[in-house]
Amino acid sequence: MKSALASFITVVALGIVLMFALPHTTDMFGLMQMTVFVVMAIFALSQGFIWGYGGIMSFGQAAFFGLGGYTYAVAAINFGDSTGAVALAIIVPGLFAALLGYFMFYGRISDAYIGVITLTVTVILFNLINATSGDWYTIGNAPLGGFNGMPSVPTLNMPGDPSTILDPEQLWYVTIATLILVYVLLRGILASRLGRVIVAIRENETRATLIGYDPRLYKLITFIIGAMIAGIGGCLYTNWGAFISPTVFALAMSAQVIIYVLVGGLGTLLGPILGAVLIQWLISFAGSQSAVDSNLVLGVVLVAFVLLVPQGLVPVVRDTITGFWQRRAGTGSEEQKQTTRGAEVRS
Repeated sequence: MKSALASFITVVALGIVLMFALPHTTDMFGLMQMTVFVVMAIFALSQGFIWGYGGIMSFGQAAFFGLGGYTYAVAAINFGDSTGAVALAIIVPGLFAALLGYFMFYGRISDAYIGVITLTVTVILFNLINATSGDWYTIGNAPLGGFNGMPSVPTLNMPGDPSTILDPEQLWYVTIATLILVYVLLRGILASRLGRVIVAIRENETRATLIGYDPRLYKLITFIIGAMIAGIGGCLYTNWGAFISPTVFALAMSAQVIIYVLVGGLGTLLGPILGAVLIQWLISFAGSQSAVDSNLVLGVVLVAFVLLVPQGLVPVVRDTITGFWQRRAGTGSEEQKQTTRGAEVRS
């Protein structure tokens, strides 16, 4: 219990230090690059929570990421203020997840088909938005743009003050603060009765049912929480580039977030964050040179981790440190026993 609290405090403290230190140690390009890394870390947390703790394998988490982004863009253009747009970017993916999840979980759909359904929904949304390129495809004053996307999306302003637009440095503070808050929220949920029931259902759904819990309800709640977090990520992603296009619904986005979780470590919250930052850095590095294709680099990394480090980075590091200290403690105990026996002999 103490080690869990210590690790939680350490992660939050490091996040706060990074939040204030990075703007003073990197240029504007590097800061904007780190901003999108953090956005993807929020997206990865949504997948890591529902998969690693809820046992729900979603192949279409990009659907909620894209819905959050498009909802923000449409609402910001129509409202002329980002305050309500941010709220809708969280609410709309949550409502969509509630509707979709109700039919999946209360319809007793098996885990394999849940993956297929979420994947299909993402493909449908991609093709639907991709086909809205005509001038008549608008929601209020916001043209959807089809495959051309929605450029010049109004970015975040001070709450209730549309005339004060946040600059890239302020957007960095908002983005990483959101990541820290999401991490704290999920740690709080997992430490609560709700979180313990969610994990218990993942471990043994039949046993949880027999002691009076409804797995369908708790899976639905988990699915909605994950969708809302992905919506936050999509909202911030749209703000990062002041642009959004149907590529946010592409299969590559859904596959990418699964890779984040696998590389970082399934069943952890820190793992998806580190996995997202590492993979995004690799993609950025591979894209900056022409010798090797970036997709090839990503594929090699994924295969290497699946074969060599199937648990992911965080569980391996954690187990290594735990084993080291246990060996140290065992050695100290053995030396203490030998000293005690020697004292007894001398006496």
